[in-house]
Amino acid sequence: MTDAATPLGRAAATSAPRVPDAVDRATFQAALDGLRAREKAHTREGDAIAAARRRLPMVEVDATTELIGPHGPVPLLDAFEGRRQLVAYYFMWHPGHPAAEQCEGCTWVTTQVTELSYLHSRDITYAVFCQGPYDESSRYREFMGWNVPWYSAQASLDELLVGRRIGLMHLVCYVRDGDRVFETYWTTRRGVEAMDYSYALMDLTVYGRQEPWEDSPPGWPQQWGAGPGEHVTRINGRPIAQWSRLEAGRSDDLAVGP
Repeated sequence: MTDAATPLGRAAATSAPRVPDAVDRATFQAALDGLRAREKAHTREGDAIAAARRRLPMVEVDATTELIGPHGPVPLLDAFEGRRQLVAYYFMWHPGHPAAEQCEGCTWVTTQVTELSYLHSRDITYAVFCQGPYDESSRYREFMGWNVPWYSAQASLDELLVGRRIGLMHLVCYVRDGDRVFETYWTTRRGVEAMDYSYALMDLTVYGRQEPWEDSPPGWPQQWGAGPGEHVTRINGRPIAQWSRLEAGRSDDLAVGP
């Protein structure tokens, strides 16, 4: 349970917002039924988009492109861990900056990818390709308590993200055919919400994400990211998920040394 004295507890302590109109069960169900038809249409369109995604062509990537893993340099092919497919998240990184100044958005989505067995059952490997140095960024991985495979792609970003903006979050899908590697899909910005169950659950609630861009009724809370310098996934100067790690006594020292 989050205590009101903690950063997260203080963030949740807001004045009471407006609530929807209260109606009888039949009126509520009729309104929900109308929305359900739109939800089902949205689901079917999502299925159709996924079907089109499966029919995209692919482009070859050099399978020997170098990554840095826990035991040193390895080729891109090794990141598949013997499986046929690979999903790689390109984690933004600020070299030399402390943990509190690392990317809050990348922290947000990476925190939510935990159980990999379901992906593995479909012959898919998931890995983080950090855009910064391995030693420094792997310390951040340890601080956050992430168990997903972690590599540095810093030296090979020009080859791996050809034609795309380096330093931005990217989610990239690959398939291998023997010893050859092909890129089949990539997305960025809100596309990486595919990793995120928190926003998906927020979207089901009456107040949604509580962010200013949302179309909500007057009086609905929208304080997240509303002020200058504020961010929707950062609070009190840190990515939100860091606070629980600090409260658990973990060190966020990313310094690399003897």
